[in-house]
Amino acid sequence: MRTYRIATIPGDGIGVDVTAEAVKVLDRVLPGISWTEFDWSCENYLRTGAMMPPDGPEQLAGFDAILLGAVGFPGVPDHISLWGLLIPLRRAFGQYVNLRPVRLLPGTESALRDRTADDLDILIVRENSEGEYSEIGGIHNPGRPDEFVLQESVFTRTGCERIIRYAFDRATERSGKLCSATKSNGLIHSMPYWDSVFERIAVEYPSVQTRQMHVDALAAEIVLHPDRLDVIVGSNLFGDILSDLAAAVTGGLGLAPSGNINPDADAPSMFEAVHGSAPDIAGLGIANPVAQILAGAMLLSHLGEDTAATAVDRAVRDVLAAGTVRTPDLGGPATTADLGTAIAARAAELAHTLTEA
Repeated sequence: MRTYRIATIPGDGIGVDVTAEAVKVLDRVLPGISWTEFDWSCENYLRTGAMMPPDGPEQLAGFDAILLGAVGFPGVPDHISLWGLLIPLRRAFGQYVNLRPVRLLPGTESALRDRTADDLDILIVRENSEGEYSEIGGIHNPGRPDEFVLQESVFTRTGCERIIRYAFDRATERSGKLCSATKSNGLIHSMPYWDSVFERIAVEYPSVQTRQMHVDALAAEIVLHPDRLDVIVGSNLFGDILSDLAAAVTGGLGLAPSGNINPDADAPSMFEAVHGSAPDIAGLGIANPVAQILAGAMLLSHLGEDTAATAVDRAVRDVLAAGTVRTPDLGGPATTADLGTAIAARAAELAHTLTEA
């Protein structure tokens, strides 16, 4: 059995709670994991003035993957946690793909009326290293009547081509449908350029059915006609917003995982739940760990441990379908640990069965 070195960054709030459950589950299906925990968080920022040490990326570089909890804590602005930890790691490790699968799981209900699991299964491919999330700009003439702020977006040919081609490859593996999020009627430079790259690469994939939709219309499409969508590709900002919306209509952020992927595998990829740190319920034992556990399944799949990943994914579905162990957000009295333990036990059974088969 191959062994793996996995770094965990539990972070803040419920990130600590749900990461513990994900580790519990992964240990049951893949015993050959060596875990190393890093206490990098907003609370660490309040103590030390930094989210992570200056050599944080160097400390993580030798790991096979990273499991990230959630960051965010009262008194620390969100841009501090984002630019102090997440974005530096994403860029240092070439994690230019943010992969966010959103689907309606068994035993859960959509916020949309009369929608089933067949209608709600969307893969959002978000550009993760440039676009609207840029440090270029600033506040000028501060305190004066002519004060203004400038925020620049960055769309490189390499960045656009590689994320759009990645999305076409995923669409080819799925239903052969790909929709590009744009706003070329309002953003007259960046989005027409994005559109032109999309159209050029589409020629290489004649079997893929393509659409280009303005992001506001696409948001409405997710709510009104989600069954028409399969793979969506978007810039950093558009992909972020659309994936949160899609997760909300497919049962809530507590069920949505994500992966920050380095497709070249020459540096570790990082996996996390889409949800935030929810400090108001941290430590109460009521947070839903499913999103973080499914992020663990994505981690296993990325490492090529497909049997273990399948066992975790099926275990989540089986436990939710049974409906006997539910956290409060799902309408039950179970604790975070109760749900994690139930999924871990079922995942172990499935891993044994799949291995024997």
